[in-house]
Amino acid sequence: MTRVRVVTDGSADLEKELAAEHALSVVPLDVRLGEFGPDVTSTWSAEEFWQMSAKVAELPETSAPSPGAFLEAFSNLADEGAEGIVCVALSSKLSATYQAAVLGAESIADRIEVRVVDSLFATMAQGLVALAAAEAAEAGGDVEAVAAAAASVRQRVRLYGALASLDNLRKGGRLGSAQALLGGLLDIKPVLEIRDGALELESRPRTRQRSLDHIASKARAAGELERLVVVHAAATDIDSFVDLLAASFPRECISVGWLGPVIGAHVGQGTIAVAEQRAPRPSPQAADL
Repeated sequence: MTRVRVVTDGSADLEKELAAEHALSVVPLDVRLGEFGPDVTSTWSAEEFWQMSAKVAELPETSAPSPGAFLEAFSNLADEGAEGIVCVALSSKLSATYQAAVLGAESIADRIEVRVVDSLFATMAQGLVALAAAEAAEAGGDVEAVAAAAASVRQRVRLYGALASLDNLRKGGRLGSAQALLGGLLDIKPVLEIRDGALELESRPRTRQRSLDHIASKARAAGELERLVVVHAAATDIDSFVDLLAASFPRECISVGWLGPVIGAHVGQGTIAVAEQRAPRPSPQAADL
């Protein structure tokens, strides 16, 4: 077993098999959909959540985990023999999840070292940061090295999303400094970006195809990529979008998964998001060799 274990939260949209492969522990966020509370929604897959969302008039609601939920996760790992823990949390500018993790870490500080890293991202961009931490832990890194690996990859990750509708976003009020613009943007298919941890309006295409073309162009402009992940909220055009990306990237290098209910609740059905992890630039010393 690795000496340092990695924890993240449910907003990272990591598939259960992938989390298990890297011994990643996931603390869920609560999701409510109409009459269905967290005790029910937690049993659904992301695909089942979107199927149910199409049948329920109310928009889904989410709430951050309690500090006690993180404390329980940290305590369980300590019981299993972990010598240290790194927790990669949803951006502190989007949720109280990061602060809950910090409080949970403080509650167990006399028993085990827990370093909480603000991913400054959400969905699979956060997942990429958590995976980088897990891989560093698997390589034998201590808490300092694992947290540093997460912080390093965080600088090389970008996240863009094309929305099908503004309904969820308008009611949720999470568009950061661009919130004031929403009143005049009824006729667009917006592209959003998480920038410095906050959700921002990146561009304002007038059609769905232009918004998808735009986020594909952002991936192409990123240069050499180590990872390219596409997640979607039951988007009917997901296959055609992946085909669009595959014109520039080997299809086997494009991971495709579901946008989960935590972030999906705020951006809505039909959203397609792209998380890209750029390759590190060689150091000047290496270039001279």
